[in-house]
Amino acid sequence: MSLIKNKKIAIVGGGPGGLTLARLLQMKGANVTVYERDLHKDARPKGATLDLHAESGLAALREAGLIEAFRANYRPGAELARIVDKHAAIVAEDQPTPEEEIGRPEIDRGPLQQILLDSLLPGTVVWDSQFEALTPQGDGWQVTFKNGASAFADLVIAADGANSKLRPYVTPIKPFYSGIMAVEGSVYHSETASPRIHKLLNGGKIFAFGDSKTLIVSSKGDGSLVFYTSLKGPEDWVAKSGLDFNDKTQLLNWFKTEYDGWNEIWQELFENAAVPFIPRPIYCMPLDQTWQPLPNLTMLGDAAHLMPPFAGEGVNMAMLDALELSKCLTSEEFDDLKVAIADYETQMRRRAAEMAQESLNNGELLHSPGAMSFMMSLGGPGDMPD
Repeated sequence: MSLIKNKKIAIVGGGPGGLTLARLLQMKGANVTVYERDLHKDARPKGATLDLHAESGLAALREAGLIEAFRANYRPGAELARIVDKHAAIVAEDQPTPEEEIGRPEIDRGPLQQILLDSLLPGTVVWDSQFEALTPQGDGWQVTFKNGASAFADLVIAADGANSKLRPYVTPIKPFYSGIMAVEGSVYHSETASPRIHKLLNGGKIFAFGDSKTLIVSSKGDGSLVFYTSLKGPEDWVAKSGLDFNDKTQLLNWFKTEYDGWNEIWQELFENAAVPFIPRPIYCMPLDQTWQPLPNLTMLGDAAHLMPPFAGEGVNMAMLDALELSKCLTSEEFDDLKVAIADYETQMRRRAAEMAQESLNNGELLHSPGAMSFMMSLGGPGDMPD
């Protein structure tokens, strides 16, 4: 670890990518602090479950010595999916698989976060640290936060997600709108709140297609479910829709209109969802993006290569970034940090561009009249991009 020996490393963002990197670097003896804007680990809802892939997310956990902890916390059966039409008729479904043969095991975000937090030295994560600015100081940075605190770091890693505030310090390149708009909602205690959807969900996932629109529902280990509607629409739809995303009645009426002809069973989701709903216009970084490497600042995950969710690669790419970056920073083959960072970024951009292209292609197909045929051509839900 000669490149980072006696250096202070600041990771801004405590998602799976940032926490994985912190764990991997601490295993090499690095001085690492993670700065997270949330007040505490449970400050925000955690979204849908994550499926980790052998070559990326699981590889990072294995290198981090956390694969046994993962096995103790993942959810066998959560990967099982049903493809249904807009009338809620099952078109295809996965069959149960022996645990040892599950290719992309699912884990809820909360347990994954806890595994990573428990693996870090006490005090590694500094909560309530919303990033405000970077100021050059010597060969490093003074990092200031909105709560008035500040810290010096020789090396800063931006792991602060899709709306990264650190990315502009690396490159002015901005994401483009993919043409697809999603709305996210959550239903707690789904067995009693939305019994028909809960039964159809069967502890796994639902992928519903019709009229060039999708509706995806995922079960969670705490008895809740998360759902996403997605359809093509203008980038300014949220502003021009006039919808109050804290108003269930408005969102239910919007769904009835936009998804006209869909079985009324889907209305259970909107009738029983917690508020607010979350509108999510889906963006993607340019596939040919490039920038000049810096010796003391780099990025990982969505901050570096935001992409649509239609290949199931977001968290896996972030954790693989963490694995590859940790190897470059602790390698003996590079002369200095800038060369190490340049090598990491070159490989990261190439990998991410391939996955982003796949995500964009899948997004177009899943929001087309031939979505169901496309899904069946993949061989059924087991190969579903999620």
